[in-house]
Amino acid sequence: MTKLYFIRHGKTQWNLEGRYQGANGDSPLLRSSYDEIDQLADYLHDVPFKHVYASPIKRARMTAIHLMAGLHQGVPLTLDSGLREFELGKMEGMYFDDVKRQFPEEYDGFRFHAENYDPTAIGGETFEDVIARMDPVIRRAAACHPDDNDNLLFVSHGAALNAGINGLLHIPLAQMRAKGGLSNTSTTILETVDGGQHFKLLVRNLTAYLEESPDATNTI
Repeated sequence: MTKLYFIRHGKTQWNLEGRYQGANGDSPLLRSSYDEIDQLADYLHDVPFKHVYASPIKRARMTAIHLMAGLHQGVPLTLDSGLREFELGKMEGMYFDDVKRQFPEEYDGFRFHAENYDPTAIGGETFEDVIARMDPVIRRAAACHPDDNDNLLFVSHGAALNAGINGLLHIPLAQMRAKGGLSNTSTTILETVDGGQHFKLLVRNLTAYLEESPDATNTI
């Protein structure tokens, strides 16, 4: 049995401001986010990890590096662009409210109705595109660590993780957003008993270890 721990990066300035970051936009982690990553490290302290995989985008990369330092395990780190956030084209850097006004159909599809999301007008990726690039990264990692009690850590982004995890669980696009989004510095855990052929959800969007409860700006 292999357990896969999926972590959304710490909260950034653009998260706080309600702006889309996507794969090409980025902003620094808030100072308070490093404290929350330390709280996550305390929660995961007794879990021995075999490998850490992270998006190379700075906010995810810095989350992974700081988390690894807090775990004191000397775990190898692999940066993989397959774990990067959605390409959101024209929406990147825009405030949510401005996107809702300027691109109402794209906003609604991305946030609430993945089955209707068509990013052609903004020059972005579809949900299918993101699932197709995340899926092999995760399955290869699981296949490389098929032993009992192997634990893997993935640090990525809210929208990409939501799509990728639901893709592994074969959740239809129409239900992709049914359980809502994922919060900053949250943990979602899957397990596989067959080397990454099939996955079972154990924990979703856990944030109970954080001293402050997430608010609306933490979740996408």
